[in-house]
Amino acid sequence: MNRKLIYTLIFSLSYFVVFAQEKKEEKKKEWHYKPNFMVGFDLLNTGASFFSDRKLYQGFISSKIKDNVHGVIDAGFDSNVYQKNGYDAKVNGAFLRVGGFYMLAKDPENEFNGFYGGGKLAGSFYKQEYMAVPVRGYGGSSSSIAFPSSTQSSYWIEASLGGRVQLFESNFYIDVNLQPKYLIYTTKQDEIQPMIVPGFGRSSGKFTMGFAWNIAYKF
Repeated sequence: MNRKLIYTLIFSLSYFVVFAQEKKEEKKKEWHYKPNFMVGFDLLNTGASFFSDRKLYQGFISSKIKDNVHGVIDAGFDSNVYQKNGYDAKVNGAFLRVGGFYMLAKDPENEFNGFYGGGKLAGSFYKQEYMAVPVRGYGGSSSSIAFPSSTQSSYWIEASLGGRVQLFESNFYIDVNLQPKYLIYTTKQDEIQPMIVPGFGRSSGKFTMGFAWNIAYKF
């Protein structure tokens, strides 16, 4: 085998090795995963817990799914009391909300800045105790009866209207939103409509309004 042929073979092998390595690096870059989610915690309701009967701790994880569509999961723990119109009750338990939102308007330089609207399905699993439930007695007299602690669950739908803004040039964001809620189903203890539902709020009706002021970090 002459020297020219040997040099040609060496050059060809070197070229294919370099070419294969470049393709391998390009493929790695093409499939490199970039985090695309945000984690937030509600500071407003946590702070208010120090000054009220309600102890509400909640946070969320959201991720961009496609274009302006984001998925979101909320979770938390809520403890509260109800002492009104002869009722004396206390409740505590966990809740979960799953849904999504659409960016209605966003910053052209940062797609995570802007205003959004969406909806969620939610459920709560909790322990309740009624120390007093008013009952009407003979001749219009009033009295109350107590019920032992029991485990209940409630489910509702809620809308989400809010906005996000980046804090300076950091990965931190402020996320503020309103949460109109409608109770669609609840278990009952002796046919008593629950006065408090963790994650839903304190209300004798089916409609209530929630609010969250979150500090979030984008990964």
